[in-house]
Amino acid sequence: MHATSLSARFAPPSVPLRYLLALAAIALLAPLHLNLGMTHWAPAQWSLSPPAKGSFDALEFGLSVLPRLVMALLVGAALGLSGSVLQQLTQNRLASPMTLGAAAGAWLGLTATALFAPALAATHGHWAALGGALGAVGLALLIAGRNGASGLPFILAGMALNLLLGAIATAILLVHTKQSRGLFLWGAGDLGQIDWHWVQWLWPKLLVGLVLIALAPRPLTLLQLGGAGARARGLSLFPVMLALFLACLWLTSVAITAVGLIGFIGLITPNLARLCGARTARDELLFSALLGALLLLGADAITLALNRWFSALIPSGAAAALIGAPALLWLSRRQLGAEDRQSLTLPPGAESLNRQRLAWLLLVGAAVTMLTLLLQRAPDGWQLGWPSTVLWSLRWPRLLAAVAAGSGLAVAGMMLQRLLRNPLASPDILGLTAGATLAVVAAVMLFGAGMMQQVAPVAAFGGSLLVLGLLMLFGRRHRYSPGIMVLVGVSLTALLNTALQIGLTRGESDALALLGWLAGSTYRIEAGEAVMLSLAVAALVALSLLFHRALTLVSIGDGVAVSRGLDVPRARLALLLLVSLLCAVVTSVLGPVAFLGLLAPHMAALLGARRVLPQLWLAALLGGWLMLVSDWLGRSALYPLEVPVGLVASILCGLYFLYLLIRQRLA
Repeated sequence: MHATSLSARFAPPSVPLRYLLALAAIALLAPLHLNLGMTHWAPAQWSLSPPAKGSFDALEFGLSVLPRLVMALLVGAALGLSGSVLQQLTQNRLASPMTLGAAAGAWLGLTATALFAPALAATHGHWAALGGALGAVGLALLIAGRNGASGLPFILAGMALNLLLGAIATAILLVHTKQSRGLFLWGAGDLGQIDWHWVQWLWPKLLVGLVLIALAPRPLTLLQLGGAGARARGLSLFPVMLALFLACLWLTSVAITAVGLIGFIGLITPNLARLCGARTARDELLFSALLGALLLLGADAITLALNRWFSALIPSGAAAALIGAPALLWLSRRQLGAEDRQSLTLPPGAESLNRQRLAWLLLVGAAVTMLTLLLQRAPDGWQLGWPSTVLWSLRWPRLLAAVAAGSGLAVAGMMLQRLLRNPLASPDILGLTAGATLAVVAAVMLFGAGMMQQVAPVAAFGGSLLVLGLLMLFGRRHRYSPGIMVLVGVSLTALLNTALQIGLTRGESDALALLGWLAGSTYRIEAGEAVMLSLAVAALVALSLLFHRALTLVSIGDGVAVSRGLDVPRARLALLLLVSLLCAVVTSVLGPVAFLGLLAPHMAALLGARRVLPQLWLAALLGGWLMLVSDWLGRSALYPLEVPVGLVASILCGLYFLYLLIRQRLA
């Protein structure tokens, strides 16, 4: 069903009625929000009038509850307006500060400034956020190219940047745990207020939005004619687009500085505005701002209700994602045209893996392995030599687990890419890792951290299998198009991570025990766990070798596979179960690791492993080496502090993946 058929079924109201309905909804929602925000008010005491003066309730109402409501309206309007400008600029219905990487870039810029230059962040943190947002969007534009800004490549580049920049910010926060405790909640989006300071700081900076509404409609209307048509009518394209980009990124940056990351509002509101009948540029800008205020107010009311129910502090960004992730699923399935379903392809590599290249590869790999084993950092500096007996007894389990996990994720990613014929498929991007992670956390909350070794593998397998089933269900409409599958996977990942955040607020001591595991750490792995993980991965990889013919035929096409006598549904089901098992085994022991399952198969193909068998074993080898190097860097780079291997691997693989995409664009 396309937008035209949707319009036929849903007749939008007239313009005045539409605005009146939105304002009426805000007027009805505001008293509910105020009452939910009060600590001691029971439902029987709810009222439309403020509490009596001089009481504690009056103090809470004036300094916390009312400023929170105003902040929700201001930030929601800013994000809605910013999303509308971005979507009209790029003519891309999936563009938003979140999907273009601007939100993650702003968060990283402000986080780094807050930790390393706190005085600067306190006075000029919004400029650091703006710099991070500009850098992220600039990288996404560089990757997608000028012609890709209106299609899916721009969104996919932004999604990749979101994962990478989020991993870097998380690594910074974990290394500086004592100084960054408050930043974890802020990073998840927190609208809570203790006075009117942030409201008074924010509203003058949002006056840029009024300038946008006044001056942007004409150039945005001309841009609908295309670049050539706009220039023919006297529009200076580059300065106008740059100014509009800067304005909407400014709105995003100051909002993130005030309340942290709030995703999806800028994505949903312009699409809802068009669905409700907004046709002109000015009408869409105004109504998107109004809808943004309404949606964020509603999401924050849900947050306050959940806080009462759970008796815990749930971030406002989590409730916004509960609304936004299903909306992204709906948009990706219902409103994308054929031109949006483009895939990103990596640059071609060697045609075959010859003996000389293989010998050099094995030689470099052996040297890297020996370096990670022999070169170590000690209190008195770098040392070259075999570790002592005690140190080796502590180190070999983590090394073995890292290698096994890297090999398992690489093989899982390689099989997913072949099965779905999707160069962007990997366990983390498609949401399998998030499903396994949420299932393990839920099992630990239910049975206790002491039962993690027993219940984690089964729970992780069930979670990844459930996500895989949802992927196949949602992707069938578009014949498992690469871009659509990635968008569905990212949407499911956002939804599952939101449920994970809510679950962790209920975990108390169990949640604290899971924090290291959630970062993908190896330093807590015992010898028995490492051996079991390596044996399980070896068995599953060996089993995947038996399916190499089926994998080759399925990757060519279902028609070819059927003509060669293959039972395609049964073979695909068996291979997907194998992928889920690999993801479950690795995630249950090591925790989530991003990008590695995407990158290792590509690296194998670039080196010349084009056929299934060579690509499978070479990807496994490269995945193990990448995790080995990540573990060495994690324990050596910031000695005596340790960075979890999962975060290091995500950053290394993410940077290299971005390098490959930029190299393809420049070529």
